Amino acid sequence: QVQLVESGGGLVQAGGSLRLSCAVSGSNFGSYFMGWFRQSPGNEREFVATIRWNGATTYYADSVKGRFSISRDRVSSTVYLQMNSLEVEDTAVYYCAAGRAITSTATSARAYSSWGQGTQVTVSS
Repeated sequence: QVQLVESGGGLVQAGGSLRLSCAVSGSNFGSYFMGWFRQSPGNEREFVATIRWNGATTYYADSVKGRFSISRDRVSSTVYLQMNSLEVEDTAVYYCAAGRAITSTATSARAYSSWGQGTQVTVSS
């Protein structure tokens, strides 16, 4: 079982930056994908970015490519989401997730079995 705790959300103006952190604990997550998803009111949870814990393969949603960057620190067991050039449309609750996804399923929320509690990101115009 993997436990996830997000932090780093907040209020920022459009064009600004935030860095989200996800503290990972538990065991046997070496082969997992660690993903970030987001959900805004009235919308389904959507994929943002993911990284394979071993090997650091990354995938991004088209809407955040070039603006967001996902990384992981094995020493501190933390996954980061650096968000730059934020847009009002990025406003959502952001969730960290972990799961035994494979490449073809890594962008699907159904491939992730562990979820954090979420952190709110609000981008003002």
